[in-house]
Amino acid sequence: MEKPGATLSAAVREHLRHLCLREFPCGTGSWNKSRFLPRTWRTWKELVPREEAVNPGEETVEALLGLVRSPHSPWALLEGSSAEDHFLRELAIQNPLMLKDTFFYSYFRSLRVVDKQVSLVDKGLLKFQKLEELVLSANQIKEIDAINLPPTLKVLELYGNKISSLECLCTNPPPFLQHLGLGHNKLLGPLQSLYVTADHWPNLVSLDLSFNDLTDLQGMIASLSTLPHLRLLVLQGNPLALVPYYRGFTIDSLSGLCVLDDITVSPSEKHQFRGLSHSGDLLAREAQLVVTIGNVKGVLDTSILDPEPGPQGPFITYSYYVTYDFVEDEEGEGSDYGGVLAEIVKPSPGMEELGEDIPEEVFEEAEDSLESGLSTQSGELEGSVASGGSGPLPGVTDSPEELAKLRPRIDPRLCPSPGTVLFSTVRKPWADVIPCNYRMQHMLRDLVPLKAFLLAGTTVTIVEEKTLSWPLVPLPVDTVLPDKKAKGEKDKEKKGKDGKGKKETAPKEQKASKKKELPKELRQDPPILRVLGSGFVALEPLLVGEPLVSEVCNFGVIRTLETDRLTFLRDAKKNKNKKAQKAPEAGKSKTKVAASLEKKSAAPTYDSDYQPQPLTVEVQIQLNQYRSAEEALREIAL
Repeated sequence: MEKPGATLSAAVREHLRHLCLREFPCGTGSWNKSRFLPRTWRTWKELVPREEAVNPGEETVEALLGLVRSPHSPWALLEGSSAEDHFLRELAIQNPLMLKDTFFYSYFRSLRVVDKQVSLVDKGLLKFQKLEELVLSANQIKEIDAINLPPTLKVLELYGNKISSLECLCTNPPPFLQHLGLGHNKLLGPLQSLYVTADHWPNLVSLDLSFNDLTDLQGMIASLSTLPHLRLLVLQGNPLALVPYYRGFTIDSLSGLCVLDDITVSPSEKHQFRGLSHSGDLLAREAQLVVTIGNVKGVLDTSILDPEPGPQGPFITYSYYVTYDFVEDEEGEGSDYGGVLAEIVKPSPGMEELGEDIPEEVFEEAEDSLESGLSTQSGELEGSVASGGSGPLPGVTDSPEELAKLRPRIDPRLCPSPGTVLFSTVRKPWADVIPCNYRMQHMLRDLVPLKAFLLAGTTVTIVEEKTLSWPLVPLPVDTVLPDKKAKGEKDKEKKGKDGKGKKETAPKEQKASKKKELPKELRQDPPILRVLGSGFVALEPLLVGEPLVSEVCNFGVIRTLETDRLTFLRDAKKNKNKKAQKAPEAGKSKTKVAASLEKKSAAPTYDSDYQPQPLTVEVQIQLNQYRSAEEALREIAL
């Protein structure tokens, strides 16, 4: 049994039934029956409606029309109904006897069946002898037998269906068709360009193939150039429209084109891209996108909440970076990109960097405590650290076993979605404004996944990386034998004696460097990653012609009045210590500049309406587009 609504004819019948053309206030019934009574028994078959109702209990034509025309009436049509629907309702009141099948088939010049789950265009459509416009958008049509299309058609719209090939329309296309709309379907493959030639559509003026998966721009333009009357073309939303020379190459190849992607083709554009069509085979078939990440603001300085480290640590360092996911190009060189997930998991700061971040006073305290006779073995210290909640750092490796150990530490928001790679900026220390200064150019040749990625968008995340470092304990002091010296050391000692028997001593700078080298031998725990803010960035505007998506992602406020005050006091103390080291000799009076600086370093006062700065990051994604033929040819030369 045929499923209701599966065929176009069934959907049309169902639509007419919902118009209630034979029910009150339309059609015939007790509300208007006297208008259709025969005047004589001999003219029974010639039913002519009378002008006025005879029976006082019946309604006039004007009253019935008012019921279907008033927007507040329960019999009014839904908002957005077509003009044909309104006409049929009024005709069903004025002269309901005309509404027969023969009238419907000859009346309709425009037929709109939208979102009715139609999957088959059957031969019943051929009964509409005068049909010129057919709109079947948002249905479930996978293919159309062109033999079932009326030859009188001038407009055919099939937006939002599941058509995967134009071949089905080209078996017997309507010869007078002027507009063909196939946007938001599943057209895929270079062979589709074979079906948009003048052999199939000699009178085509407007063509809309937007938001499909067409990739061969050169082949498509070569076929479209055979259409003599083509004036309006829409190709945006296809992967082929992502290449930087798309608009210029299309305009120069189709000289008669007036509108491309709903934008009028100006004479200046034609002049700028003149001659580009002759270099079509030399143009690289790849998209170029540039991701720029600017300043990060409103980050909480977590270090002010940590206790002061002891001689044995832990020494805590913080760094901050921004991640975003981007499509992985299987055809290109996506593996050459830096900042992927494997690098995010690994602790980035080197031991030298950690040593520089630790205050010099901590180094001195650590050395003094070690020289006082601390004889704890290195293994024992590592065991005590592990019992305190921080295990030793496993060796940096790419083996699956080691990565599996690190994976539970990763926030799900730091894992890329399937088919994408996670990129990150360089890790930066805390600052009130953290400048990322990040710029990455993505060159992608596989354009179909790129289109899907732009439709899905990307996720931008601000990450805090916390690293705990511990000093390595040397061998116990009692195991060292000071009276036994190597032969080389004795020789050096003899050579270092002068005529008075004094030894040659090392300079103070060397002693100071030795003093700092010991605590620099640190081991690190695996980094602790914390997501400070994560948000979605829509990239679909890049598919509809916008060259740039620029957004300031706002993740809300994570700082408080108290943390801002502690940060200010900490920074003021550091500045005071620096000025004290550079201060002139005692007895000199302070200059006006120094006095003003000291005044500025005083504790801040906040108004009652003070609001901490929200956590934000500046993000830009640009789709490169050539602005002239000269620019495109310059890229070819490079």
